[in-house]
Amino acid sequence: MKIRVLGSGAGGGFPQWNCNCDNCRRYREGTLRGRARTQSSIAISADEPEWVLVNASPDLRAQLEANPELQPARSRRDTALCAVILCDAQIDHSTGLMTLREHDHPLEVYCTGFVHDDLTNGYPLLRVLQHYCGVSWHEVAVDGTSFSAQGAPNLRFRAIPIESDAPPYSPRRHDPGIGDNIGLRVEDLRSGGVLVYMPGLGAWTDEIEAAMPGADCVLIDGTMWTDDEMQRAGVGHKRASEMGHLQQSGESGILNRLRRLDVPRKILIHINNTNPLLDEASSEHAQMRAAGIELAYDGMEIEL
Repeated sequence: MKIRVLGSGAGGGFPQWNCNCDNCRRYREGTLRGRARTQSSIAISADEPEWVLVNASPDLRAQLEANPELQPARSRRDTALCAVILCDAQIDHSTGLMTLREHDHPLEVYCTGFVHDDLTNGYPLLRVLQHYCGVSWHEVAVDGTSFSAQGAPNLRFRAIPIESDAPPYSPRRHDPGIGDNIGLRVEDLRSGGVLVYMPGLGAWTDEIEAAMPGADCVLIDGTMWTDDEMQRAGVGHKRASEMGHLQQSGESGILNRLRRLDVPRKILIHINNTNPLLDEASSEHAQMRAAGIELAYDGMEIEL
């Protein structure tokens, strides 16, 4: 299994277009040791040249342009993307579907019923796309049933229900249901490689713990270092937990959880522009590396 990180940043990317926090300002000044990041999305393949897109970032066009293997040029109009799986209905994980509107046949879209409802009614991307290429929707079950995606028969996916928020426009914003947010456990049926992917995570539950054993790589929510990070940075008043993200630091934070996890590779993704981890010279970045944890970056390649 090959995994390509197309985008590793949280909503808005890094630097964020309207942000002058210390990280964004220093990056623009050239005084921060770190990389720019587009909004989070990955592609997975077991049968090149076919790739499954997981989450469709608003930055998708630039991400496809930066990854030539996703355009094999087998015909005049072509794409290596055989299917799209959405983990939620958040704008930064779904807007990129509009970039694919010129596809020459219906998009194979996999998501839960709740996500489909939000993207059909509250934010009707899927209805709009029916007037362009069309959409072939496949419902993703949240009862532990595994599924395969069109064009990728050697990849087996299983949804992992996770606790996080529904989008601001969703009628379930303050009362999310099971299926508003999922992670994925992905197995390559030939190599046996296993990826666990969770770009958003509001709580470390028994379901999360049960998904980890046997994984070769965990690619997991790295949004904010502290719960009050945006307040500390002076760019907002919301806490990470209010936005459905578990902080990295602290006894119950993701970093400490990962440190105890017996998995060969542990990688943080979906990094907010305020997160001190973006500064590769920071003490927080050093703590992460000392715990045996990596930071995803755009263009990162993982092979399992």
